[in-house]
Amino acid sequence: MNDLFEKAPIPKSYMQLAIPVVLGMVASMVYNLADTFFVAQTGNADLVAGIALGSPLFSFMLAVGDIFGLGGSAVISRVLGKHDYKQSARISSFCFYIAIALSLVLTALLLFFESPILNLLGATDATRPYIADFYRVLVLGSTFIIVSLVPGNIIRTEGLAQLSMIATISGTVLTIILDPLFLFVFHWGASGVAFANVIGYFVNTSLLVIFMRRAKSLSLAPKLAHISRPAFKEVVAVGIPASLTNLTQSFGLMLLNVYLAAYGAQAVAAMGIVQKVYMVVMMIMVGFAFGAQPLIGYNYGAKNWSRLKGILHFDLKIEGGYALVCAVILIIFSPQLIKLFMNQAAIVSMGTVMLRAMLITTPLVGFILVFTTVFQSIGAATSALIMALSRQAVILGIAIVILAKLFGLNGIIWAQPVADVLTCLIGWYLYKKAFGKKKLAQD
Repeated sequence: MNDLFEKAPIPKSYMQLAIPVVLGMVASMVYNLADTFFVAQTGNADLVAGIALGSPLFSFMLAVGDIFGLGGSAVISRVLGKHDYKQSARISSFCFYIAIALSLVLTALLLFFESPILNLLGATDATRPYIADFYRVLVLGSTFIIVSLVPGNIIRTEGLAQLSMIATISGTVLTIILDPLFLFVFHWGASGVAFANVIGYFVNTSLLVIFMRRAKSLSLAPKLAHISRPAFKEVVAVGIPASLTNLTQSFGLMLLNVYLAAYGAQAVAAMGIVQKVYMVVMMIMVGFAFGAQPLIGYNYGAKNWSRLKGILHFDLKIEGGYALVCAVILIIFSPQLIKLFMNQAAIVSMGTVMLRAMLITTPLVGFILVFTTVFQSIGAATSALIMALSRQAVILGIAIVILAKLFGLNGIIWAQPVADVLTCLIGWYLYKKAFGKKKLAQD
């Protein structure tokens, strides 16, 4: 493990850690596209819109898992850089069991407050039956979704990214098989889509627990599930901003859907399809960013500044270059992509404009991801928090409200690119400030 993190050429270390994560993201991406395709084949715009409206709930669950998944892995990476293996074992065990406890509490709360939450998600009379079915099943299986983020992220700190990938792909393949079966054979509708997801995450989590036993410096032993108050603060100082990144994504999508609802179910359905297509680019970028995180944290903990600088520069090149190429290709073929999912003139027209608008600033989003993961990895809690609250919450919210009043539907569509530009500028400023403070920009 030490050779991979300390001595191997940066491109080799980076790719060895990142590619399995990217492939896992690709598998999830394939499912997202397949899921949207299968649901769209029903020809029921209300069903498509209902599941799109329920998407923020799924993002919320991932956000909760990120508190101790990304938070724990970031701290463990720095601890491993200091070769403190006892501490890494305690942190890994604590994060796993606290995630289970938190997920059970949230399950009860989400079931109890179902009605007001559905209203908050933007349910209408037409979409409520579908989003309610999707919501209930997903909530009942939330423990598997939330907990999967902990071992899935933590085992990568030991360089076991391939095992994390195997678990992710296994769960995803099963979900892809079950999705059309539950939709078209059993006719379970939105609840079938949710049930397929829950079963997939059950398999994913189960495999990750088994794989954790191969880790030498990590543990799931209940007797080790306790850490000091300072260590806990370190985990949540990184985990909460990381969680807020997903939470704000839920908020941003929910706000977009609420404003788009005024333009009918077709507008919401179009944005639902666009979000799925957009994830083709985003999930791979996130895969590279997350894949590099253990490498960044380890070298920061080891105070290897020159290697850390090289890693970050390589990370920026990969993210920006990949995003630019993909954005150009998808902008050209936007109408054809939308038609693959739902060939209705109004949805294709709106979806094409929406997709092209979002893709224009994709390279900037790649840089935002690098800035965010750097702040998480080095424990720069305030900067990580600012990034988490900027793109999909504060700036996007303000942009939607202002631009919707000024330009109507077009204003809503272009609010995200505006938020991307402003957030990237903020991230660049904080990134340069952190580098100067840590002297990482010096040769």
